[in-house]
Amino acid sequence: MGTTSALPGFNAPSVGFEQPFAMLEACHERVQRTLALLQRLRAHVLEHGADVPAQQAARDVLRYFDIAAPLHHEDEELHVFPLLLAQGSPDVAALVRRLQDDHACMAADWADARKALQALVDGDLKGFSDADGAAFDQFTARYDRHIADEETVAYPSAQALLAAPALQAMGNEMAARRKAPPPARQRFKKDSCLR
Repeated sequence: MGTTSALPGFNAPSVGFEQPFAMLEACHERVQRTLALLQRLRAHVLEHGADVPAQQAARDVLRYFDIAAPLHHEDEELHVFPLLLAQGSPDVAALVRRLQDDHACMAADWADARKALQALVDGDLKGFSDADGAAFDQFTARYDRHIADEETVAYPSAQALLAAPALQAMGNEMAARRKAPPPARQRFKKDSCLR
């Protein structure tokens, strides 16, 4: 890591709630980018300590996983998982039950991982411990597998079961939970999963 200015910030192409599965995948991309930021942050703190760019990057990671990730999980719990449990094949339903368990485990993993990040933001941390690194690694590994299973199996299976009116209703509800205008009115950046 050559400069400290490389830590915070994201650029993301736009996708709208009128394409709810594209929005869900866009949120996955943001998860992956935020997890990559977490890894860069670890390297940065090792080299530069808990400086201002490290604190800003920690704030960005906290913000995403405290606000946006729970909304994304709620979208899946309300719109994707029930449909697949009711109408999906037995194999898909078994996968969905594991994905639901993942959400609970991710919340617990995040509770462990966020402690060091919050301490960094509060100025109470000089460097990450091995336990902090292990918590970050567990959180990241669970998300990586979870995203792969959703994008290769769950999302295509659910999308195949939904007609256009149901997709529109799904997009409208996702936008409403984020207090965003309905999909027909406005397109959002991938960061709309933050709203």
